[in-house]
Amino acid sequence: MMRSTSLRLLALVFGLMLLVAACEEEDPVEPDDEDPEEEEEPEDDEPDEEEPEEEEEEDEAEEPDEDAEAEETEDDALELGYLLPETGDLAFLGEGMIAATELAVERMNEAGGVLDNDVTLEGRDEAGEADIASESADDLLATGVDAVVGAAATGMSVAVIDQITGSEVVQCSPSNTGPIFTDYDDGGYYFRTAPTDALQGPVLADEILADGYGTVAIAARGDDYGEGLADAVNDAVTEAGGEVLEQIIYDVDAATFDAEVEQLEAAGADAVVIVSFEEGVQLLQTMIEAGLGPDDIGVYGADGIREGDFAERVDPDDPNVLDGLRGTAPDPSVDEDFLDDLAEYAGELEAEQFAPQAYDCANLAGLAALAGESADSQTIQENMIDVTTGDTECASFEECAGLLEDGESIAYVGTAGPYEFTDAGEPSRGTYEVWEWIDGELEGTDQVEADIEVIE
Repeated sequence: MMRSTSLRLLALVFGLMLLVAACEEEDPVEPDDEDPEEEEEPEDDEPDEEEPEEEEEEDEAEEPDEDAEAEETEDDALELGYLLPETGDLAFLGEGMIAATELAVERMNEAGGVLDNDVTLEGRDEAGEADIASESADDLLATGVDAVVGAAATGMSVAVIDQITGSEVVQCSPSNTGPIFTDYDDGGYYFRTAPTDALQGPVLADEILADGYGTVAIAARGDDYGEGLADAVNDAVTEAGGEVLEQIIYDVDAATFDAEVEQLEAAGADAVVIVSFEEGVQLLQTMIEAGLGPDDIGVYGADGIREGDFAERVDPDDPNVLDGLRGTAPDPSVDEDFLDDLAEYAGELEAEQFAPQAYDCANLAGLAALAGESADSQTIQENMIDVTTGDTECASFEECAGLLEDGESIAYVGTAGPYEFTDAGEPSRGTYEVWEWIDGELEGTDQVEADIEVIE
């Protein structure tokens, strides 16, 4: 019986040991300081709050800078201005020059613009008054123009040239003929499409001498235009064997011209040259009263009095009052097709003179920008001469622009060219019309070419 009891005890102990072992396998003891749920979750399942910000920053960096693009487009856009007479004595010329400048801009834009941007145009009145011209120039420069077409009168350009070129902005005058600008200290920023009166002087002198007059008296307005052309005529007459008996420089604001006409009469010359603008009406009236009109002696003028209604203003009752008066002027009719187009664009103009040259100033600025691949004024200045002296001649903005795109160097001929600018930024040659009053009408009678070699 004792043996049976012992066996039961051993079986009980063995069973208890098996039970303990089974419990240990099913419920292992975990460390007290660990969270089993956190340990089981993968770390990557939690969202990274910083990552979206980094992606946003990357997206912002990839977006184009609209302000920078707008600024670049603005820099590449050619902004032209004009400073021309909307009022004043030369308003009759300003009308045509302004219309021609506007037409040039319109055609440039129709041809695709400059550097894939439309050309813009700002205009201000020169007014024939130095103070007004100066204020207008400041106002125009404040708009940020890259090049200025104007001024018209030599005296007005003298009043503003330091402002414009001193600001390193290109200035291109269609009508400044005063010799003063050839050697002017403008930093290379002044250009003109009208030839210097140093060329016109010999042309006018040749006409006077060819008509058989050997002695000459000159009456010229007291400004750079008047004095410059008077000196050029004087020098040319003298060098050709004629004689200048009197040269009078008068005050443009004089109330009368009695004293000046008395001097002309006392000189006793065969011919009189007047270099005038609007005041020439009163000067001629006084000359005619003194027996110094075209019926009495040779009387000559220049571009300043080449106006279709000038005779009517001298004497409304006698349309033939100026018959026989002759003169010269930079030729306004080199391209008849252009003048027809201008008339269609602007309607009837009082004067077409210098309108072709204004048109060409605008085109030259655009072509210079294309040649230099930038519309800033310095680039235009650096290329203005080159686009008139290249290998291939072209006559329109569209034609010239195509050649530049093909890598050609161009020589812009334009509506009043060819120009072939000298180092001074002015035409090396000039085409001049010889005009005369015949039967109460102003008519062109001849065309004369003059080259810079004539005065060198």
